[in-house]
Amino acid sequence: MKVVSSIKSAKTRHPDCQVVRRKGRIYVINKTDPRYKARQG
Repeated sequence: MKVVSSIKSAKTRHPDCQVVRRKGRIYVINKTDPRYKARQG
């Protein structure tokens, strides 16, 4: 999982990326290709 300063670039890398808020952090998750996981905060 990458920690990124901007979530916008992470969510546009793959069409299946979803942005989710959990415990005050913003995550990018991808069920079909878990390589694209990222978090901010």
